[in-house]
Amino acid sequence: MESELVIEDLECVYKKPSTLTDTPLHYCPGCGHSIVHKFIMEVVEEMGIQETTIGVAPVGCSVFAYNYMNVDMQEAAHGRASAVATGIKRVRPDKFVYSYQGDGDLAAIGTAETIHTVNRGENILMIFINNAIYGMTGGQMAPTTLAGQVTSTSPYGRDVKQIGYPLKITEMIAMLPGAYYVTRQSINNVNSCRKLKKAIRIGFENQKLDKGTSFIEVVSNCPSGWKQTPLETMTWIEENMFPTYPLGDIKVSK
Repeated sequence: MESELVIEDLECVYKKPSTLTDTPLHYCPGCGHSIVHKFIMEVVEEMGIQETTIGVAPVGCSVFAYNYMNVDMQEAAHGRASAVATGIKRVRPDKFVYSYQGDGDLAAIGTAETIHTVNRGENILMIFINNAIYGMTGGQMAPTTLAGQVTSTSPYGRDVKQIGYPLKITEMIAMLPGAYYVTRQSINNVNSCRKLKKAIRIGFENQKLDKGTSFIEVVSNCPSGWKQTPLETMTWIEENMFPTYPLGDIKVSK
């Protein structure tokens, strides 16, 4: 006689947020994008703002984010997500608006949009995924690639004398008067994940204050681009990424 599993006797320790769709993710196994997606949608569900939230995703690994986040989503051209988010927020100031961008998008082709959006103090949340590489197009060197880091276009490591130093754009925009809340978090362990989710909640709550831009950098991983297992990438983040991109709040306005 086969034993029957009695669901009623089990304690539910985790439940997928209703704000995430059931669509299978296209991300590589172990990629940090799926973790950040989950936290954003958990916050949206907990705040009860699903019907009043609009996300903007540009070209990059997150180009299909609209398939997974069950809120209104708008696609933007490469690097222009913050500009599109600006237009949406100005037309619909009653909405919670966020952009979701990678380092090749926000810190390269979209550098100008990023700086001017924050300098104007647009009342949006910008979420910046920094995995120090171009994940979608083949693992090329990004503006955030570490000194000496090997990529498909820097096979001998990033040469700072020829290419320049890694761009710490989060520290740069923190100096702008329009930046209200600027923080750098990560997905490398459970404690970091808790802090990241808290930061996302703060970023959305700040829109009620209309005091400026909230900016969250997420130090993430790219198992495929780094040629490592997901577990190895977490150690690599701690040993290599954090010295250049230390975690913590950079600017918290009163």
